[in-house]
Amino acid sequence: MKKRSLWMVMLCAAIAVLLVFNIQFSQIYSLPEGFLATHEEVESSNQNGVFGSFISAELEKSAQSVSTDKPTEGYITFKLFGFIPIRKVAVVCADEEDVFVGGSLIGINISAKGAIVINEKMVDSEFGLVDTEKSESFKEGDLISKINGVEVSSLDDLSALVEESENEIFEITFLRKNKMHTAQIRGVRDKNTGKFKLGLWVKDDVSGIGTLTYVNKETHKFGALGHAITESDNAIPVSEGSVYACKLVGIEKGEHNDPGELRCMFSPADKVKGELEKNTKFGVFGQLKDGESLIDENLSSKIGGRLSVNPGKAYIVSSISGIREEYEIEIIKASYQSKADDKSIVFRVKDKRLIELAGGIVQGMSGSPILQNGKLVGAVTHVFTSDPTKGYGIYSDWMVLSD
Repeated sequence: MKKRSLWMVMLCAAIAVLLVFNIQFSQIYSLPEGFLATHEEVESSNQNGVFGSFISAELEKSAQSVSTDKPTEGYITFKLFGFIPIRKVAVVCADEEDVFVGGSLIGINISAKGAIVINEKMVDSEFGLVDTEKSESFKEGDLISKINGVEVSSLDDLSALVEESENEIFEITFLRKNKMHTAQIRGVRDKNTGKFKLGLWVKDDVSGIGTLTYVNKETHKFGALGHAITESDNAIPVSEGSVYACKLVGIEKGEHNDPGELRCMFSPADKVKGELEKNTKFGVFGQLKDGESLIDENLSSKIGGRLSVNPGKAYIVSSISGIREEYEIEIIKASYQSKADDKSIVFRVKDKRLIELAGGIVQGMSGSPILQNGKLVGAVTHVFTSDPTKGYGIYSDWMVLSD
C-alpha cells in the first residue's frame, strides 16, 4: 500500500509540475533533428513561452560554413529553470538564408530513369496477334528500371535489351507505389523483324505544371511544387529535366468534391529557364538559368523555420490572376511533425479575390509560397477535395533541406 501511495504522490506531483509550469514536452520531443532555426525564432519562442513558462531554449552554432552552398550547423538545448537540460537537438542555422520569393507558374518536363508502362500492346507474331503476360504482371504507371539485371535508363535501352536478347524469358525489375518488384514474363517474336517484344506501350518522359516556391539569391538553386511529380503514385526518378515559363490560359474553379485546376500552356520548344535535378516527396529542385518573368528581384525574404509558423494570418503568393499577388489566408494548424511529411500546415483561404477567381486552391497552385511575418515559412501542396477554400502546406524546412 505504501508503494502504491508513493507512486500516486509522484504521479500527482508530475502532473502538477506540467500544469503549473505549462511544460510542452510534446512540442519539445516532436521537433526533428536538423530542422531550420534562427536566433530570432528561438528568442521569440522564449518570450512567448511556446515551450512552457519555465523552459528556455538556447541556440548555438557548432560548425561555421565557409561555403554558400553548405548551411551552418548548430543545436538547440532546452532547459528547465534555465539550467536543467531536457533535450538537445541538432538544427540548421538559417540566419543568412535569403531567397527570391516565387509564385510564378512553371512548366516541368522530366526524362525518367527508366520506362513507364502505359498499357499493353498486341504483337504480330508468326502465330498471329499475341498478347503477353503483362496483364498479370504490370499495371499502368509501373516504372521499369532493369531487365535481366541490366539498368534501363531510356526507351532505347529497353528496346536494345529486349530485341538483342537470345532468351525469351525476361526478368523485369520495376517500381510500383515507390516499392521495387520483380516479375518474369515471356517475350514474343515479332513476325516482321524476328526480334523479341514485351508487348508493352511505354514512355520515358513526364510533363506537368506547378508553382515556383523560391530561388536562392546566391546560388540560383530553386525549389517548387512542395510534393513529387508522380505517375500512378510513383515519384519519377530524374534522368534529366527542364523548367519553362508557363502561360495561363484558363481557370477551372474549385467546388465541393471537385478541386479545379489551372489550364496552362508550355512547349519543349520554348526557351528553357532552368535544369531540373531532383524530384522528391518535398518538391522538385534544380538550377535556374534564366529568371526573367519567373522571379521578381525586388521580392525577397528570409527562410523561416517551423518555429516561425503560428496559427493566424498569413499570405500565399500566386500569379493565378496573371500577375504575382499576395492572398490572405489563415493558418489553422501547424503540425509538430517529427517525421517528414508534405502536409505540415492546414490553412483556410480568407481572401475574397482568390475565392471569386478560383474558388480557393486549385491544382497547379502547388508550390505557391506561404509567407508569415515577412518570412517564407512553407508552400501550398494540396487542396481539401471537400472544401477548396482549405488546403495543406509543407514547412519550408522539408523543402530547403531536400534541395
